[in-house]
Amino acid sequence: MKNIVSLLGAAGLGLVLVAAAYAADRTESLKERIKPSGELCMAGDDCAGAVVAAAPAGPRSGAQVYDTSCTTCHAVGVSGAPKLGAPEDWTARLDKGLDTLYANAINGINAMPAKGLCMDCSDDEIKASVDYMLENSK
Repeated sequence: MKNIVSLLGAAGLGLVLVAAAYAADRTESLKERIKPSGELCMAGDDCAGAVVAAAPAGPRSGAQVYDTSCTTCHAVGVSGAPKLGAPEDWTARLDKGLDTLYANAINGINAMPAKGLCMDCSDDEIKASVDYMLENSK
């Protein structure tokens, strides 16, 4: 009888150890699943010294601005955006005058946000991108 009690005690201890190992494994698995996907580094933080935004060497061409900021919407006409290469999309806009077209591109209109969200673009770069789209939509 004493052997059975010892055997049951050993089996119980074994089950406790297995359960503890399982719980530890589940805890690590949970920590891995909910860990942050990245880190945020703000200006002034120690980590910000390594992050340097490259300023453009000079004004970007209309093609460069179009390729990096405008093509997403103007290539396919998202939310009514006039498409590159579709002169019929630009006619009514040009009837209001080139200055109005520039102002709408810079300040935003309807679904288009100001500067098409190219917040580091100068007004002249935005105008150059408009000129590029008009030139390639004749």
